[in-house]
Amino acid sequence: MRLLALIAALSLTSPAFAQCGGSFNTFVQGLKSEAAQKGHAPAAIDRFFANARQDPKVLAADRKQGVFQMDFTSFARRLISNDRINRGVSNGKKYNSVFSRIEQQYGIPRGVLLAFWAFETDYGAFQGDFNTLNALVTLSYDCRRPELFRPQIFAALELFEHGDFDPDTTTGAWAGEIGMVQMLPRDILENGVDGDGDGHVSLKTSASDALMSGAKMLSALGWTAGQPFLQEVAVPAQMDWSLSGTDTKIPAAQWAQMGVQPRHGQIAGALPASLLLPQGRKGPAFLAYPNFDVYFEWNQSFTYVLTAGYFANRLMGAPVFNAGQPDTGLSGATMKQLQRKLAQRGHDVGKIDGILGSGTRAAVQAEQKRLGMPADAWPTQALLNRL
Repeated sequence: MRLLALIAALSLTSPAFAQCGGSFNTFVQGLKSEAAQKGHAPAAIDRFFANARQDPKVLAADRKQGVFQMDFTSFARRLISNDRINRGVSNGKKYNSVFSRIEQQYGIPRGVLLAFWAFETDYGAFQGDFNTLNALVTLSYDCRRPELFRPQIFAALELFEHGDFDPDTTTGAWAGEIGMVQMLPRDILENGVDGDGDGHVSLKTSASDALMSGAKMLSALGWTAGQPFLQEVAVPAQMDWSLSGTDTKIPAAQWAQMGVQPRHGQIAGALPASLLLPQGRKGPAFLAYPNFDVYFEWNQSFTYVLTAGYFANRLMGAPVFNAGQPDTGLSGATMKQLQRKLAQRGHDVGKIDGILGSGTRAAVQAEQKRLGMPADAWPTQALLNRL
């Protein structure tokens, strides 16, 4: 489910080789030539690419991610069950020594990793059955986002040379992530930890390796030990709703002065925070602190990361969120209709896909403000009618 934010800044590799498309055999030969230029041994290269194939199921999965059309409440209720909570608590106890090491060494709360572990692979039960090399080669050959996936192939080759990747049998998610917490080959190279001391980083079979590696990656992405990440709050009936959203960060104490109050715990007054209203001013509300920004390096879906952050808090004792009574939102065809109208007015909403992404949220909020409506970034039929 992770959307490759960790490698979005990587540039294309050498222009001497075809970056995508054309003859597939020629493309693979280009990969092999580039690998040789990077210093990899010819025998290792030949073995690694010997059975590389295109996988049409990978492209089908890449283009079908409709789950993100769901609103936050529906998505959270779909992913979080009593069974998942109970198994999370049980795994927290089972691997208590590992989580204690993580908390001491990296400062990552156990609930954060337990939530990712649950959402990514259901605590390791299903880690994906796509051949990882074929997935990476297919997505690199496809001309939609080759710059994201091509570097991962050479990272996987390096893991192969270390004895930690088998091109024929290593499987994972359609986008190339491997193991219990779904890490890309480059992430494993940079942040892999041999948590159980067996001399290998085995994210598929060792919970210790997977959890320690995930923690190191979150730390490397900027997680600050001892600081909160997400806190459910109650909001007043009236306030300047245009201040809500991830782009506005002000001291939490100022939110308190505006009437925002925590549902549990204390507001971290000195820390900057954003007010998140995933379903508008009448729905659930959260304050997001700097550590929450790290979530977007793991996954770029607002709904996914907010649900993951909320679930982490639940696993550490927070109550069920207050769903409120939000206005009925838009979905499917009506959301696409709204996106087209926003695009016609000059807003960059990205692809017309019916998903309430960051571009669409920003455009909705801007139009709400222009029309004198409560600017809470929640698209409704009333807004669509006004447009």
